Amino acid sequence: MPVAQKAVIARTSPSAFILRHAVLCAAAVLFVFVLSLTYGLDLSPGLF
Repeated sequence: MPVAQKAVIARTSPSAFILRHAVLCAAAVLFVFVLSLTYGLDLSPGLF
């Protein structure tokens, strides 16, 4: 683990660290969900 990352972990509380990663995971899931909704949609420049 890089030294800078160790410093960040040591500075934040464990609950804040877990909450931050839970929010990042939820954002990634939401991003993939939105991408799956646009699958097959024509978003080429000629459409606009």
